[in-house]
Amino acid sequence: MKITEKAYAKINLSLDVLGRYPNGYHQVAMIMQTIGLHDELELWEAEEVPAQGAPRILLSLSEEWDPQQAMIAPQSMRTLSTGSDNLIVRAGDRLLESYAPAYEGQIRILLKKRIPVAAGMAGGSTDAAAALRGINRLLRLGCSDQRLCEIGASLGADIPYCIRGGTALAEGIGEILTPLSPCPEMVLALAKPAVGVSTAEVYRDLDRDFERITHPQVEAMRAVIDGKPADGRGILPLLGNVLETVTIPKCPVVGQIRDRFLQLGAQAALMSGSGPTVFAVCETEELARSAAERMRAEGLAEEVCVTRTIRPE
Repeated sequence: MKITEKAYAKINLSLDVLGRYPNGYHQVAMIMQTIGLHDELELWEAEEVPAQGAPRILLSLSEEWDPQQAMIAPQSMRTLSTGSDNLIVRAGDRLLESYAPAYEGQIRILLKKRIPVAAGMAGGSTDAAAALRGINRLLRLGCSDQRLCEIGASLGADIPYCIRGGTALAEGIGEILTPLSPCPEMVLALAKPAVGVSTAEVYRDLDRDFERITHPQVEAMRAVIDGKPADGRGILPLLGNVLETVTIPKCPVVGQIRDRFLQLGAQAALMSGSGPTVFAVCETEELARSAAERMRAEGLAEEVCVTRTIRPE
């Protein structure tokens, strides 16, 4: 039996950092939102008995690349590891250790990658979440979503959200989730510049300037969303990401993309996560597509796409 799991990307409609715990992790308050851009994982059990010492999770990458669906650039695919350091493999191994320690078969996973790497959209975390869901289904382990979230949280703070998806308030280090009313559908243009952003460095620099930063209005946005607005107009003025104050000075192209989206007619634009991807809310798909292509044509970003906010399946 072969099963398929979709691994949806996320954006942060609001991201605030409230402080730092004694263990070094940061206390956050974020409103997370699932978007239509997604990877796909195909999972099945190998028919043959694996050789002694063979991995129980064998990951491979699909060679298919559809520019109409994929945001990731083909050359970025070559940077992906399929070994034991990949979060998909780590998540699968962790689940088997907990729920099927005596499993002697081999699970094969084919990853169709469309979300860019290190983009601030939880690409690795959502793949791990899909692996946890998929292996649970494939082997009929009967593991609850709550238990999957607990296993995921041991590997990455965004994984519990990616298991559940939707519109949610994330607190603690990101693992305490409160579902919110579904966000109104919004058309998005996404652009990721060809610069690397170290999340650890961003948070370290934020700590140095913490007393001078302006915090976004997370609770105000929560109230607007739970008021079930008919469209996104009430949400847009409240979009905010405290990490922009650190990432943009380090990577000015992020600010250039944000400002260019606004010049091209976007209703709002914001960096997602610690960056460097910027999303722009547009009135129409035509405007979003035109703006995304201008980013590519002007050399600001090679990895671009058009998508929407969604309710996950």
